[in-house]
Amino acid sequence: MEYCIWDFNGTILDDVEAGICAVNRLLADRGMPCLPNKEAYREVFGFPIRTYYERLGFDFAKEPYEVIAPLWVEQYLHYVKSAEVFPDVRDTLIRLRERGVRQVVLSATECGMLCEQLSELGLTDFFEEILGLDNIHAASKLSLAQDWRERHPDASVLWLGDTDHDAEVAERIGARCVLIARGHQSARSLGHLGVPVYGDLRSVMQDIFTDCDNQ
Repeated sequence: MEYCIWDFNGTILDDVEAGICAVNRLLADRGMPCLPNKEAYREVFGFPIRTYYERLGFDFAKEPYEVIAPLWVEQYLHYVKSAEVFPDVRDTLIRLRERGVRQVVLSATECGMLCEQLSELGLTDFFEEILGLDNIHAASKLSLAQDWRERHPDASVLWLGDTDHDAEVAERIGARCVLIARGHQSARSLGHLGVPVYGDLRSVMQDIFTDCDNQ
């Protein structure tokens, strides 16, 4: 394993509560049913984000997605101030660095927002590349991943994420994908994807390093 590509939201940053609070504010303002808890959120969340909003009941014929998206970002940035890094992330970043693994963040978050969040969390120096979108619409990170792969065609890659989109993108670039089911989608939602699903990073690293040491 030469590289580890990290997803950010729900993999590094535990921002699920911020995501729920932000979308519930939008729903409440429109008299629509709110999500009652994390379990309900994790069952309905998914990519593309537009489809997720439609599942929640937003009607883009009445209020375009391009109007909704910046309103969600405004609310998210308010609530995410209290979000923290998952407790085992820093140790994992350190262990991978000690093993000589080069680390990258690749996210559907807008790049400026992503860089600012990583800086505030004190994590920037762990990553040789920080890759985010050039807009706030969180459509897909596939093109970012494909561009990265073109620059590193022969690299052996581990992809760490928390959604079905992570599994999809990892497969498209030939990366080994591992999902951690404590972010934005449930273990049930991820279980049919054909990739390993774990509850935390400590378990992931134990298995990954065991595999590497036995090769």
